[in-house]
Amino acid sequence: QVQLVESGGGLVQAGGSLRLSCVASGLTFGNYAMGWFRQAPGKEREFVATISRRGASTAYADSAKGRFTISRDNAKNTVWLHMISLKPEDTAVYYCAATISSIATMSGYYNYWGQGTQVTVSS
Repeated sequence: QVQLVESGGGLVQAGGSLRLSCVASGLTFGNYAMGWFRQAPGKEREFVATISRRGASTAYADSAKGRFTISRDNAKNTVWLHMISLKPEDTAVYYCAATISSIATMSGYYNYWGQGTQVTVSS
């Protein structure tokens, strides 16, 4: 059974930082590009960041550029999203996802999804 388990969410004040983690099991982690998406209440799921299978390439949503960093360690089956300078509009449930395809920004390309972790940024 493939599992992606996110952790690290929480409540922070605007300007604060969080590091989200996603640990994968049940798949050959290095064969998958990984992505982070988020979904705010009443909104569609949106792309945040993605990283290629070996970590050589990354891509970010405009809202994340300069503030968020995606990284991975294939030996640990883990992908992280380090977030700084958080804003109230970053409040959402954050999901990690895995795709057997190459680096992708569209959710439809992802094969597996985690359960999400809540990030709340207060003013």
